[in-house]
Amino acid sequence: MPASARQRCHAVLSGLVTLATAAVVSFAAPAPASAAEIWNEAGSDRADPLTESQGLASVEVPANSPNRYTGIGTIPIGLSVRGWNHVGDPDASYDGHYVEPYQRDSGNTKMYRVQAPGGGWSEYVHTLSPGEALNNSWDAISPDGQWMLSGEWGTMDRLLVFPTPGVNPATSRSANLPQASTVHLDHPVRDVQGCDFSGPTTLLCSSDDPDGSLFGMTKPLLRVDLSAAPNGTADVTGHVTALRQLPLRSSCSGSFEAEGIDYDRRTGVLRVIVVSPGFCVLTDSKTYKFSRG
Repeated sequence: MPASARQRCHAVLSGLVTLATAAVVSFAAPAPASAAEIWNEAGSDRADPLTESQGLASVEVPANSPNRYTGIGTIPIGLSVRGWNHVGDPDASYDGHYVEPYQRDSGNTKMYRVQAPGGGWSEYVHTLSPGEALNNSWDAISPDGQWMLSGEWGTMDRLLVFPTPGVNPATSRSANLPQASTVHLDHPVRDVQGCDFSGPTTLLCSSDDPDGSLFGMTKPLLRVDLSAAPNGTADVTGHVTALRQLPLRSSCSGSFEAEGIDYDRRTGVLRVIVVSPGFCVLTDSKTYKFSRG
């Protein structure tokens, strides 16, 4: 999520972080037909604006691990003083490696912070490829654990594929984390805040699209069907479908912000954070739960 979006989301929390402005590139394309897959609301929990407003992840290992959340209040001071002042939507591999995406307001790198199942933390830095956007809104780890997808803010027709830091043997803390391949989307997406695998070749994604021209709705829940499971050696294509609009309910009027997403394969529950506008960011921001209809 770029600095301008963080400023909108946390206007009532001014002074907590230095915000910059990012430009959004947009282009129009015909919207694909909606899919038959239905996700129905199944409850909600309040999302704390400091510690639960950016992303979330269910962690399977160690057993009985609590759900994890990210927000401006979860950034360790040691990272913040080095300029890593934004954390996005995290994910965890099925063997318990938990990965948080970080960004700075300037420079040519982004960082992934990894916690191993034993509890130890490590950092993996990626130097931007030519034309790659600086922001680092989310990561999604493939079911086999070896590959990690990430996306760029704005209107994009691709997702990036990396070896999963700390899991894939091709990664090293002392070397650049390289982009391995690309997912080429058959329809543009805008301001994706999170994706999570719901199957070997299926992603569910939350879009903060404020415009609505791409899919006929703002803030859509998207599904991306990959032509093959990512393997890091060849590009794959992704078919994009808009499933529904995310809930936009608050006591305040104004601009909502769709944030991170998590699919828990153990329960089949999908969760998405939606941050409320204005002062209500403090009172009625929600993590919505969905079940497949």
